[in-house]
Amino acid sequence: CSSQLLAFIPASNGSSRRQSTAAVAVDTQHPLTLQLDGFPENRVLCKIHYHFGESGNYSLEVKILSRSTQTVSCDLSINEDPINSYLPILFAFLVYTGILAVIIAGHLLMKIDPVRSWVCKKLNPRETERLINSELGSPSRADSLSSDLSSQRLWSSAPRQRLRSLDTFRGLSLIIMVFVNYGGGKYWFFKHESWNGLTVADLVFPWFVFIMGTSVSLSLSSMLRWGSSKKKVLVKILWRSFLLILLGIVVVNPNYCLGPLSWDNLRIPGVLQRLGFTYLVVAALQLPFTGIAAENVPEMPPPVLQDVLPYWPQWIFILTLEVIWLCLTFLLPVPDCPRGYLGPGGIGDFGKYPNCTGGAAGYIDRLLLGEKHIYQHPSSSVLYQTKMPYDPEGILGTINSAVMAFLGLQVPLFFLLAVCCRKIILLYKDQHKQIMSRFLIWSIVMGIISAALTKCSKDEGFIPINKNLWSISYVTTMSCFAFILLLLIYYLVDVKRLWSGAPFFYPGMNSILVYIGHEVFENYFPFKWKMQDSQSHAEHLIQNLTATTLWVLISYVLYRKRIFWKI
Repeated sequence: CSSQLLAFIPASNGSSRRQSTAAVAVDTQHPLTLQLDGFPENRVLCKIHYHFGESGNYSLEVKILSRSTQTVSCDLSINEDPINSYLPILFAFLVYTGILAVIIAGHLLMKIDPVRSWVCKKLNPRETERLINSELGSPSRADSLSSDLSSQRLWSSAPRQRLRSLDTFRGLSLIIMVFVNYGGGKYWFFKHESWNGLTVADLVFPWFVFIMGTSVSLSLSSMLRWGSSKKKVLVKILWRSFLLILLGIVVVNPNYCLGPLSWDNLRIPGVLQRLGFTYLVVAALQLPFTGIAAENVPEMPPPVLQDVLPYWPQWIFILTLEVIWLCLTFLLPVPDCPRGYLGPGGIGDFGKYPNCTGGAAGYIDRLLLGEKHIYQHPSSSVLYQTKMPYDPEGILGTINSAVMAFLGLQVPLFFLLAVCCRKIILLYKDQHKQIMSRFLIWSIVMGIISAALTKCSKDEGFIPINKNLWSISYVTTMSCFAFILLLLIYYLVDVKRLWSGAPFFYPGMNSILVYIGHEVFENYFPFKWKMQDSQSHAEHLIQNLTATTLWVLISYVLYRKRIFWKI
């Protein structure tokens, strides 16, 4: 970026002992370069590169050593030490670790027969024990879009109809998403990256899309096995997609206290809208191939190609979508912008392209949806001082979200469901080593593609990792991480059974309800209250963790009562 004016300090009067001063607040997320320019000739007098600490108080003392040569000295001193802003996170971590330790100790004690007998006599938890020991398949009454994986009758030989690792992964992604949306304690790494790069906040949405993709094939297979025709299933796909898009428009346009909503500034894109369109594309793509038994495949391809060749029509369609994304991104002419521009605009790139935020992606949204119908405060507006509206859930990025869901649909996640569905489960069934090796192979493949596209750098690659653009390198990187994380969860939860998946399993079973609920009640007590110090990380962290924990507890109660929201 080009240097931005921070303060103007008039020269002090030589006859006066009073110094000229200026007080300013500076960013503490990134190291800064302070440059002192002489006026009016704008000659650089001195530069200081420094990473300021949060809530610290500093003085930059400038002394003129020689007026004839305009020689100056710049000395930076610390008046008040910065605070350790990470102490609240450490304290919260210790508190939750302590709670976890107590729960684990309780489970271990319950394995001791005398203790278990005593507790049973005191509490008589017959119903609780029955629920804990019962099968953990999908409830027959309801399920969510991302949880529609009912498999109770699909494979009678499976010892467990539903593996908990899938719902645990979904719930983990959802809970981090809720915490981030509530503010993340006002820490920069719990906010979305300004443009290129990744923070914790940038991880969770693509993981949610990824896991949603794993639900599609089994959901369609289940409906067909229950006697539904493909025509009826297609109608249900269209209806689900419509409901998600409609709910998304309602959720991202809250006007509870501002009066009637104006159609002039209605935001059209959003998270649920992106999920709705992605589900429509991937489910419609999968439907024609659902119900084809693997036994009908006369000859299996070599192991390295078993995940691709049998499903080549789907791969061709997805690769065609990706070619369309590449052509629009790098070849579409955008007025007053260089072709193939991927930058943030504003003061980025030394201010050469201030109105080119997002390049072709931003241009398509503004052209087709209108400037007033997309997100008005993108994450690039703070650091890069962009003035153009830009929507991270825009039209062009939806193509790559479909690619992300397809990776979850087409590759090894299906065998986690332990049901008969023509995918890799039929090749490996319950062979855990083979299953986990496929996770590892796909994570390596996605990692290699990401490294090639980005040149292992934040800004210097062919296609940088960028959540705002949903670049293809962002998709492959998130897929790589998703395979690795799901491999670990699968091993701990379903292979070794060292972890039940709690507490993330419960919101994973009611994902749509938790997501919409946390958006709707975001500004209501007890999810939010007036703080004494709005600049305090500790207060923000307490509030955000309390709100997130409440949604975990709500999902647990709903699970115990077998209440699930179905779309």
